[in-house]
Amino acid sequence: MSDLAALLAFIHQVSGTPYISGGDSARGTDCSGLASWVSNVATDRPAFGSRFNTGNQERALLARGFKYGTAPGALVIGWNGGHTAVTLPDGTAVSSGEGGGVKIGGGGAYQAQFKRHMYLPMDNEGEAAPLDVPAHGAGPEVIPASVLAPDAEPTPADEAPAEADAVAI
Repeated sequence: MSDLAALLAFIHQVSGTPYISGGDSARGTDCSGLASWVSNVATDRPAFGSRFNTGNQERALLARGFKYGTAPGALVIGWNGGHTAVTLPDGTAVSSGEGGGVKIGGGGAYQAQFKRHMYLPMDNEGEAAPLDVPAHGAGPEVIPASVLAPDAEPTPADEAPAEADAVAI
């Protein structure tokens, strides 16, 4: 898994990339494209070509090993229905679409407008912790109802959905 140094190097490489709605290349991206890139790099995926948007972000982050809420020293992504931003494990905030393209600084994932947060656990060395994925057939996968029903009300900020709100498949 990627470490903090790799994330910082990547952010410095893409800083200044123009804002382009739906973009997924060095020519431009939007806020969710940037969040996709950072989460991809953090989980050793190619940065480009596997982007999400604020509508399917929860499912995409779960697939990348993110957990609900926030944690100190973790990669944190915050979002609402129309915007998202990232805070790196060292507290560096990054965003796109807050007055231009990709930039370092600003409110990051902890802006008051964001009611939903997910984080990628990092070890003490600033490296993403290994995914805790059960082996195929090891039991039912629990997926939050909000993922299965995109029009459902969002889960409370920084909390996992209640068990009653989860669906086993």
